[in-house]
Amino acid sequence: MSTLQTLDRGLRALDVVAQSRAGISVADLAKELDVHRAICYRIIATLEAHSLVTRTDDGRIRLGVGAAVLASRFEPQFSGDVQPLLFSLANETRATAFVSAAQGQNCVVIMVAEPEGTLLRVGYRVGSSHPLDQGAAGIAILALRPEQSNDPDAVRQARADGYSLTRGQLEHGAVGIASGIALPAGLGSSTGLERSVGVVAIDGLDTDSAAAAVKRTARQIETRISVRSV
Repeated sequence: MSTLQTLDRGLRALDVVAQSRAGISVADLAKELDVHRAICYRIIATLEAHSLVTRTDDGRIRLGVGAAVLASRFEPQFSGDVQPLLFSLANETRATAFVSAAQGQNCVVIMVAEPEGTLLRVGYRVGSSHPLDQGAAGIAILALRPEQSNDPDAVRQARADGYSLTRGQLEHGAVGIASGIALPAGLGSSTGLERSVGVVAIDGLDTDSAAAAVKRTARQIETRISVRSV
């Protein structure tokens, strides 16, 4: 399938800007895109006209409010697509299933599903928050980020395994397993939509089968989102 070069450049520019937390200069953006600076200015002007990027006082390019609007419209779609998969995961593993999101340096639970017919449940509720580097959910999100020299061992292990496994970090006796959800370009860390899916249980969790189920669910979520994004 052929692509439109101008649109492709614009989307690549948006992705580069999104990954530059402190903003990026026009000169550096032009180098990243391998285009003349004059072309880069036109790309920026077009994105600016749609509020997708903005210029700081020193001329650096950052994401604009339009990116946040797109992100907010993504949320209802995400919830509708993911909820049935989350319930299936909970019932398959007989554990509390959840989706968490990165919010600054914290990891916040945004969706929860309980297995049917169970009495013993972990106190994992929507809005629960903990540091990103503690608990399976946050570690799984960190594992999706580009590798850093100072990454904790738990993050490196999760990146290698495709999932994070923690025991008793957030609640005594609790076992958590989570896998990061790799969103399409432009919908990841840059727009505050870093996500992970996982399960947590107090006891009796078959970690091998649960890990396989969690990873499978993460891939199913990615597939649904990718299809919607086309």
